[in-house]
Amino acid sequence: MCLGIPGRVVDIPDGYHGQIGLVDVSGERRKVNIGLLEDDPARPGDWVIIHMGFAVEKTDEAGAAEAMAGLRLLGRGEQP
Repeated sequence: MCLGIPGRVVDIPDGYHGQIGLVDVSGERRKVNIGLLEDDPARPGDWVIIHMGFAVEKTDEAGAAEAMAGLRLLGRGEQP
C-alpha cells in the first residue's frame, strides 16, 4: 500500500482523451491523471486515491474517510 490522498472526481474535462480528471481534494480542485484506472475508469462522483498526481485506485466514501484519518494521524506525531 502506498501513501495516498483521497479525492472525489467532479469532472472529466474534454481535450485530454479521458486521461485527466478534475478531483476535489479537501475542498481544492486539482487536475489528476486518471489514466491508470483504465480497467475500471473513474467517473464524476467516484472516490479515488491519489499518489504523485495519479489516481492509483478507486475507493468508496468510507475508504476515503479512512485514508484521510490515517493521514491526519501521521500529522500528529509527537514533537521532540
